Amino acid sequence: MKDTVITTKRKKTELISFIICFLIANLLNIYAIIRYNTTAWEMLTSLGFVLIASLILYGIWILIRLVFFGIKKAFSK
Repeated sequence: MKDTVITTKRKKTELISFIICFLIANLLNIYAIIRYNTTAWEMLTSLGFVLIASLILYGIWILIRLVFFGIKKAFSK
């Protein structure tokens, strides 16, 4: 079986991508808190939902990249 190596650059790129997804989910949560005029305590109580939303956003981002690079590789041959 072939060993694969994940480079430090790839790890940093993936971490930054996830942090951006987490920030987007947090911004959406802040917008909802302001829009529906709830307390600031909602920031902490809905942190689990924000984490789940950021994982979903990250998954969508991975799918978009897979489709993009798949199409790019298909047309490069």
